[in-house]
Amino acid sequence: MRLPAVPGVTPVPLGSPEETTAELLAVLRRVKGRDAARDPALEIAATDAAELAHRQRAGLLAVVEHPDADPAVLMAWMTPLDRALDPGSAVGLGRHLADSGGPDIREVTRTTTAAGHPAVIVERITITGAQLQVVVVDERRPRVAVFTLHSPTGRGWLDVAALTGRFVGGLDLTADGSAPGTRGASRRPLSGTSGRSAPR
Repeated sequence: MRLPAVPGVTPVPLGSPEETTAELLAVLRRVKGRDAARDPALEIAATDAAELAHRQRAGLLAVVEHPDADPAVLMAWMTPLDRALDPGSAVGLGRHLADSGGPDIREVTRTTTAAGHPAVIVERITITGAQLQVVVVDERRPRVAVFTLHSPTGRGWLDVAALTGRFVGGLDLTADGSAPGTRGASRRPLSGTSGRSAPR
């Protein structure tokens, strides 16, 4: 798997949960600036994200930042796909995600990455913030790459979602020898990203 290097997406080393929490918190505080030290929510967010990343055996944990937005946390992992869902069908996968996602789903979009992989984009707005989930199908085998972006505040949601779309759009599942988050050639943006904004 290979992902592009996109300005504004800062991967965090995945050492132990404690090391990951410290690294993630340092990046979040840098992005937030002078008010970060007085924001206890940052430490909670960093701890929760680091623990989840290790439980999911994530291959990528990153902070997505934009000058007009609050930072968001991006996580990615590979997982097998139930053959009953027709792994080569983004239509079937999109329908499954929409049906099982509950009332928080705002929009489900089917698209294709720059490398030609089918993908499904799901936008959720909940009481805990805004979430974008991108599921990219590997047609060579029954597996998917799952990317989840979470913004606790939703401020500048369209900006960080667009950056994430550009980042995920450069994913190449056919490339070997590169772990998620490593540097690679940048590609065109992922088309079909959501056009709706979270509450500000």
